[in-house]
Amino acid sequence: MRKTIVAAATALSVVATGLAVAGVVVPAGPAAAALSDVPADCSVSTAAYRSDGQRLSYVYSDRTTSTKAYANDNLGWVPSAHQQIGASGDDTSFRSTEYAAHPTDGWLYKVSRQGELVDGTWRVTAITASRFKNGFADTRILASASPYLYRVAGTSLYRYTETYVDDVFTLSAPVRLTTTGWDAVNTLTYERSGGTGSAAVDVLIGTKANGELKEWRVNRATPTTITSKVLRASGWGPFTSLSTGYCDAHPNGRPLLGITAAGSASVHFDALKTDGVGTDIKGGSLGSLGWAAKAYGQ
Repeated sequence: MRKTIVAAATALSVVATGLAVAGVVVPAGPAAAALSDVPADCSVSTAAYRSDGQRLSYVYSDRTTSTKAYANDNLGWVPSAHQQIGASGDDTSFRSTEYAAHPTDGWLYKVSRQGELVDGTWRVTAITASRFKNGFADTRILASASPYLYRVAGTSLYRYTETYVDDVFTLSAPVRLTTTGWDAVNTLTYERSGGTGSAAVDVLIGTKANGELKEWRVNRATPTTITSKVLRASGWGPFTSLSTGYCDAHPNGRPLLGITAAGSASVHFDALKTDGVGTDIKGGSLGSLGWAAKAYGQ
């Protein structure tokens, strides 16, 4: 299932520091290894926010990369954590709903965006950021596995349940799942759910400061029951953003897009995403992004 919908555009109009012309599609170089190892039918993307609050999207698809920035798509601040929770669109418009943790006021915001293709140029026509829930100070990572939201803050992992109270969409009180070790987790994103009944689990994938690429399985019924596997023991520590995508002709596989704080990207392909084995993961560097922004796993 595709996690995000990226609106297609032939020309975009934002001119910004570190991004001369938004939306230009450039070859995914200099990564000859990455290009040969990742099937052409694979796509993966991530969102990012520049220091001035301008949102960017970085996309790897069909062995090319693109950075897109829409006019008027400025939040005014940089989320400490971000997670898209819904999107829809077509060739001329899109809608997107996202969670964003504020870096200083302790609130989780729900951000709604609407965009349209106007005279050949994409622009955001409406953007709102509404306070949604308090108690989100020091949030580093958000990962959505609807109806659950996972949050990393300090050394702990938390889970919230999305629910309706008197027909109003809200989040439950947090459940602290673990209290140690999560300060060493750099990235975390929801991959899939599996199993049934009391054995149903959410599968999360992420990277750690010690270089590991790791998979966690959180039991949905008893979420403090968590098992994990190390997929790769080294080499993944520099990534501060990790996203998973889809492959049209390889539905059992997954592309992995990693972004470093230094402003470079890498793409990898895992041929069998459900085997809990990482020795078959192949790929490599895509080189410099050409911009500096805070990227978020999706």
